[in-house]
Amino acid sequence: MKAIAISSALILAAAPAMAGPYVNIEANSGFAGGSYSGTTLDNHVGVEGGSGKVSWYVQGGPSVVAPEGGDSEVELSGKAGGSIAATEKLSVYGEVSFITAAENGYGTKAGLKYKF
Repeated sequence: MKAIAISSALILAAAPAMAGPYVNIEANSGFAGGSYSGTTLDNHVGVEGGSGKVSWYVQGGPSVVAPEGGDSEVELSGKAGGSIAATEKLSVYGEVSFITAAENGYGTKAGLKYKF
């Protein structure tokens, strides 16, 4: 969690453009084979910005974790990420995320996006 906070602060400090606030409500459901395992509903408030070829975002808030057949719990979650335009048609993006729980969960995502 410390790494996410430091990353977020560095992104915000390095961004020359004005940040815009937003609300992001997102449902993530899980399945294993044909069996439903549950849904997590993120209720995030965030800011995003960028300048030129660089864009970024930071968001966080409560998440309702509702496992199949279990009791729902409210946890804290968040994510920070951004993208850089490598060329006019190709961009590189990445994201780090976290959620509190009995065992804190962390995630990363990275990829390339090509526009035709």
